[in-house]
Amino acid sequence: MTGWRARIGFLVPSATPTVEREMAALAPNGVSVHFARMVARGPVGTLENLQSRAASHLEHMDETVEMMAAVEPDVIVLAHTATSYFLGLEGERKLSARLTEKTGIPFISALGSVAKAFEFLKVGTIAVGTAYDEALTMSGKRALESYGLNVVNALWLPDVKSIFEETERRIYRLGKQANRPEAEALFLSGVGLPTLSVLQALETDLRKPVVSSASAMMWNALRTAQVYADVPGYGRLLRSVD
Repeated sequence: MTGWRARIGFLVPSATPTVEREMAALAPNGVSVHFARMVARGPVGTLENLQSRAASHLEHMDETVEMMAAVEPDVIVLAHTATSYFLGLEGERKLSARLTEKTGIPFISALGSVAKAFEFLKVGTIAVGTAYDEALTMSGKRALESYGLNVVNALWLPDVKSIFEETERRIYRLGKQANRPEAEALFLSGVGLPTLSVLQALETDLRKPVVSSASAMMWNALRTAQVYADVPGYGRLLRSVD
């Protein structure tokens, strides 16, 4: 991947092993992916320290973006859904506008990408599955609703020890359990949660679109970079060329 078609920069939580491999798997021919670790300290992959780590991401965001901008990407992605939950809709919009103006490079987020993905799919009512606890899941529900989405159910995985080590079986079952007949689509939240391997199977079995934080942010990054490529095998969103 030499990036002759586009370069995409991802700002990732400091300890996640998930984002690099999933974005590399989704990158079309000619698209290179580049990563900068956001600054945060304390226990990783757990819920207890998530809020303080998100605050640290934001405190050091300018310097992280400055380092990523040196690669001259076509778009920079905030690859952490929970940070957006803490920011809120207006806070995220202000951050994106400020950093885009500062670098001259479009700055987008995983959560904003999810909202755009459902708008593109003409979906207004969704069910949500997360690997968070109840409080953060409800915060995510409110954030999604602030974008105009109707969230008919939000369910979280029990007994998560590390989001990075969750199994395909648990993620698939979460999707099936979170789904509701009235939901037009399903959303799996959390870039650290390994979702790519189950997206197509869930779509086939639920007979509706299934979007994850990972699939949405790559889809939106490609569109922002004006790369309209099919990426088959990961749900209909990434097969949607417009």
